[in-house]
Amino acid sequence: MNITKTFIQSADGGDVYQFTIKNGQGVQVSCLNQGCIITEIRTPDKNGIAENIVLEFDDYDDYLHNNTPNMGGVIGRVAGRMKDGEFELDGKKYYLARNEKGNHMHGGPAGFITRVWEAEPFAADGEGGIVFSRVSDNGEEGYPGKVQVKVTYTLTDQNQLKITYEAIADKTTILNLTNHSYFNLSGNAKEDIQGHRLKVDSSRILELNEELLPTGKELEVAGTPFDFREMRRIKEGLEHKDRQLQYAGGYDHPFILNHQQGQEINLYEPVSGRTLAVETEMPVAVIYTANSLTEDMAISGKKGHKHMAICLETQGFPDAVHHPSFKSIVLEKGKPFKATTIFSFGIAEQKDM
Repeated sequence: MNITKTFIQSADGGDVYQFTIKNGQGVQVSCLNQGCIITEIRTPDKNGIAENIVLEFDDYDDYLHNNTPNMGGVIGRVAGRMKDGEFELDGKKYYLARNEKGNHMHGGPAGFITRVWEAEPFAADGEGGIVFSRVSDNGEEGYPGKVQVKVTYTLTDQNQLKITYEAIADKTTILNLTNHSYFNLSGNAKEDIQGHRLKVDSSRILELNEELLPTGKELEVAGTPFDFREMRRIKEGLEHKDRQLQYAGGYDHPFILNHQQGQEINLYEPVSGRTLAVETEMPVAVIYTANSLTEDMAISGKKGHKHMAICLETQGFPDAVHHPSFKSIVLEKGKPFKATTIFSFGIAEQKDM
């Protein structure tokens, strides 16, 4: 396992470096200590040609100063939208930074993805990676409690990228972490993701309102464009005139996973032959089809555009603080949190799936 470190530039909070991890199978992962942002995942296609399968900004300044689509980074303290940017905990009301239509979104304008983290490379038998860590102070973006956070990226010789999230707080608070990488298995974003095939082990989604906030209601996927229990083209779903899809301009929905740690999500691109399998300890995966990317964004050598990629955001239930029926995202004082999501990269043996 080979790991390199390259200085990028100085930013608020410290110097920004890019780390690149390479295994012996032709897979490499590059990431920044700014927001734990993944800039590259290079994997070979069926012809052995290695290309980047996540979107990246052409200009590093867009990561440091203008990362409005949360490109590739760790989202926290709380992923997703929180209604009115406020919540109540142990009888006290907290007011968070509002950064989307009066709501709190993805940890706020100064969330985890904007911060420079401590970073420590490591190597072991058959794997290597980076341990990122930071302290989120009491009151950061309005959240209570000081939280020590650690995120570990591990690349293995089995072509797996493991993301492990750990945290402990000195005061009861809320926490919901995810990674916001934009996947496109065609390689270097040659095509959009409508021709990708997707399978998700989920029988229910959370219904969203026009602000893309959960209503609290669960919807069965059977007979709807959200039924990916069998692998099918993403385009087939996007073509539906479903109100939920119209609200979001595509998919931006929490899929409640039927099981954990059993390759709950599978993605396949037939031209390249590349596959991606995701298994997680998280209960939900927000499937987002890059509905808000715009032409003023210089991404992967192209102008940004709708459906350019897909995000597979494994996490807890979004806006759970306002819905008692959802699994809680409360992090109790002194109680450690730990969860892992594994991304497995491969090549399909058959021509299509």
